[in-house]
Amino acid sequence: MDRSLVSSFLLAAGIATGGFLVGQGFARGRAAEHVVTVKGISERNVTADLAIWPLRISAASNDLSAANAQIQQSIQQIRQFLTRYKIDPSQASLQDFSVTDAATNQFSTQRAESRYVIHQTVVVRSEQPERVLDASQHVAELVNAGVVLSSGGEYGSGGPTFIFSGLSKLKPEMIAEATARAREGAEQFARDSHSRIGGIKDANQGVFEILPRDQARGITEASQIQKTVRVVSTVQYFLRE
Repeated sequence: MDRSLVSSFLLAAGIATGGFLVGQGFARGRAAEHVVTVKGISERNVTADLAIWPLRISAASNDLSAANAQIQQSIQQIRQFLTRYKIDPSQASLQDFSVTDAATNQFSTQRAESRYVIHQTVVVRSEQPERVLDASQHVAELVNAGVVLSSGGEYGSGGPTFIFSGLSKLKPEMIAEATARAREGAEQFARDSHSRIGGIKDANQGVFEILPRDQARGITEASQIQKTVRVVSTVQYFLRE
């Protein structure tokens, strides 16, 4: 037989054998890489530790000084109201003072009843949200005292916003708990499939969420003093035979 023909034959056989062995190695590797993906949840019920309550007031008059006097009187009424409900009035700051002069509105086709309208926002910031919540249930007392309250602007409806600021202290414990629960799920799956779990292939801590405790339609997290903190961790484990 021609020597060159024999050499070509042996080379082709070697390449084919090598390709087969490499393919078998990949097949065995892929067959051995069984994984399971599980999720672990951790939740905590928490209470807000900060309240922000904007009270938007307004006054109208044909006399600018009279309108401003009404605003100052309303501010005084609000400070007295806060004191009655054991909220430090010094925690109330004044923001967003504005004056509208109807006489300068060239596009108005109707005569305004009052030439001047003054708006002012009293923002209450308190680390005693329970007292703010109590006071907000009696806001009609301000109306009875002659305070004109309005909503709108950057503060929305004007109700209190309740904030939980202690998330950083909860994170380590909740992450550990969520990861432990994910492992429990993986171990149960391994028992059911007659295998055992190996190391972690991939893990995702997940995003912390602060949710309203009562998750009913129309209820927002910011309006509730009681909240639920939740994190979901996703972990992928190797499975061994």
